[in-house]
This record gives sequence, structure tokens and C-alpha cells, in this order.
Amino acid sequence: MIEPRRIVRRALVTEKGTQIREVANQYIFEVDPRANKFEIKKAVEAIFSVEVSNVRTVRMKGKLKRMGVHSGRRPHWKKAIVTLKKGQTIELFEQV
Repeated sequence: MIEPRRIVRRALVTEKGTQIREVANQYIFEVDPRANKFEIKKAVEAIFSVEVSNVRTVRMKGKLKRMGVHSGRRPHWKKAIVTLKKGQTIELFEQV
């Protein structure tokens, strides 16, 4: 198994993420594109000491960007929406 800190790359703090955190107790993370739902669940549980009930994943396409006549693409990445069990919270998000 991959090290948990390599699976969960960073927490995403956005307006939509804040809304679903307050309403449905769900948290959003950028994760390694090769990781599956089971690995993501185990990594979040190991890093934050919480119980995860559900994991949904989305593959995000990198945006096209231009610099004058040159065009390129930002890298593709994977987003995980993690639902925690009732009464569980992640303190990292509560500070923001």
C-alpha cells in the first residue's frame, strides 16, 4: 500500500466544499490519480483519525492554457469527496 500522505495530496477549501461540509459532513481532497476508493478511505482514516462512511471520486481534466502563440494544458488530477460518519469532524477544516 502507498503511504497515506502520498495518497491524500491536499485538502480543497472552496465555497462549494464549505457548503457540503456544513450540510452533509463531506470533505474534499485532491488525491493521487492512481489511488482507488479503498486506499483513499484508509489514508483519510489514518491521517485524521476519523471514520469514513463513503468515498466518491471524480477525475478532473486539466484546463487548456495559452501564453501568446503557445498553448499547453494543466495536469489532470483526481478529486475525492469523503463522507464521515455522524459526529465525526476533521479539525483542519474547522480552523479555516
